[in-house]
Amino acid sequence: MRSGPFFRVCFFFAAAVLLFLALPLLNIATAPSPAIIWDSFHDGEIMGAVLLSLYTSGMAAVICLVVGTPFAYLLARKDFRGKSLVQSVVDIPIVIPHPVVGIAILAVTGRNHWLGRILSDLGIRIMGTPTGIITVLVFVSIPFYINAAREGFVSVPRRLEKASMTLGASRLSTFGRITLPLAGRSMVTGTIMSAARALSEFGAVVVVAYHPMIAPVLMFERYQAYGLKYSQPVAFILVAMSLAIFILLRVLSSGKRVRT
Repeated sequence: MRSGPFFRVCFFFAAAVLLFLALPLLNIATAPSPAIIWDSFHDGEIMGAVLLSLYTSGMAAVICLVVGTPFAYLLARKDFRGKSLVQSVVDIPIVIPHPVVGIAILAVTGRNHWLGRILSDLGIRIMGTPTGIITVLVFVSIPFYINAAREGFVSVPRRLEKASMTLGASRLSTFGRITLPLAGRSMVTGTIMSAARALSEFGAVVVVAYHPMIAPVLMFERYQAYGLKYSQPVAFILVAMSLAIFILLRVLSSGKRVRT
């Protein structure tokens, strides 16, 4: 069937959007010469920032997985007064300016706040530490995990859980043997999104922990100090890491979902 004028307009806008998205990324991929990219992998400052980015974003994704899974299951299975408000609070980090996140975290972890005093007594420092970076990354990325995991749990038929418990399985056993496998793909997708979001964060991190530098902060500093040319190799590595994370986790989540 031939495409009519409406679909030609749709194709035009699709092509425009793809060009808008692809052109800057293609420029990042091609602007630095292979020699510059090779030298970047031998630059201790760049590699240190890259490794710190991978470590902190990975830890943030793991924390989101551990603490977000029970929360997501609760939102999927229980109705309670104020549930809409709770879900709105979960989504707030998506919409507020991220420097505000950094300022808010510093405010509650400083010595003038009771939480900050407790952390200080425990020897936990937030400002200017990897712990602070991870804290910020969890804050900005956990909504993506919770929302994806919640949708996965909602898609699991309750009758399967009830049948399992009717046969004598406990709630915990049912969760581990029935619910988790069926919602697993959504959980992996949520991990993809939270890890990628954490890897790309800049605004909140630069407030809480300019040093030690993660890769986005180092890219910004090199741009400010030396110009666009010297920031492009770091940008190239960040894009490559983001692409690698998506490919790896998409492969892990490519199994077919069990249908009931």
